[in-house]
Amino acid sequence: MTTTATPAAGTPGTLRRRPGLRGLRVLGQGPMFTAAVVVLAALVLVAVLAPVLAPHDPESLDLSASLVGTTGDHFLGTDQSGRDVLSRLIHGARTGLFGPLLVVGVSTLLGTLLGVIAAWRGGWADTVLSRSMDMVFAIPGLLLAILLVAVVGSGMTAPVIAMAVAYTPYVGRLVRSIARQEKARPYIESYRVQGWSGWTICLRHLLPNIAPTVLAQSAMNFGYALMDLAALSFLGFGVQPPTADWGAMINEGQSALQQGAMLPALAPSACIVLAVVAFGIVGEGLADRIAKRER
Repeated sequence: MTTTATPAAGTPGTLRRRPGLRGLRVLGQGPMFTAAVVVLAALVLVAVLAPVLAPHDPESLDLSASLVGTTGDHFLGTDQSGRDVLSRLIHGARTGLFGPLLVVGVSTLLGTLLGVIAAWRGGWADTVLSRSMDMVFAIPGLLLAILLVAVVGSGMTAPVIAMAVAYTPYVGRLVRSIARQEKARPYIESYRVQGWSGWTICLRHLLPNIAPTVLAQSAMNFGYALMDLAALSFLGFGVQPPTADWGAMINEGQSALQQGAMLPALAPSACIVLAVVAFGIVGEGLADRIAKRER
């Protein structure tokens, strides 16, 4: 009776999987990385607890309190319509983070699927998928979003769909590249010899090994998506007033600048910059750790 051998602890497949799990750790990357993680955790907490943390209704109008400066009741003052800036910032974290989360989630799933299929199948499948991703990659994401908004109307739905489509080639091309390298490793062939199906190998071994790299790219994409969606809201194509959104708040705060009120526009701008920089630091930190692991 013959038995099927299983990979030993020292096989390439096992060695590749264990560092992959260690690559997901967020501590020990230096003070900048830790500070960025703390900032992102705080932003998520604020978004989740917005109804509890906000001192006022973010959409409540009070024209008699228009452009009031910092007071005990309005820590960051009010905007032109008398709405509390701090409350709108807190609630704006919800739209500011939820939209990019959808963009990154959808683009990462689609890009990973297309990239793995292209790398694993090769041949005509690789050619068709690669050329398709190149075509989408050539279309600017903001232009695609504006065109889609013109068709279905403004709001969060059209920009999120457009940006998810635009970001998919970034993930797909990265996944295709690293999946092709992973496919050439000896442990993949060892599983094939044992009779494992391609989908089983991909799901149980290839995907876990490329997951840290995809995670690092997704963290950076999150910051870019946040900035792009805020830009669309600023231009009037995204979230519409009176809903609190950082990009829309900057647009509304432009006229306040002419009246000497800085906070209605400056506060949401600072939040966007802080979030984008934090996501960039986290993404770069994860990428550096992965690069050191591969040496």
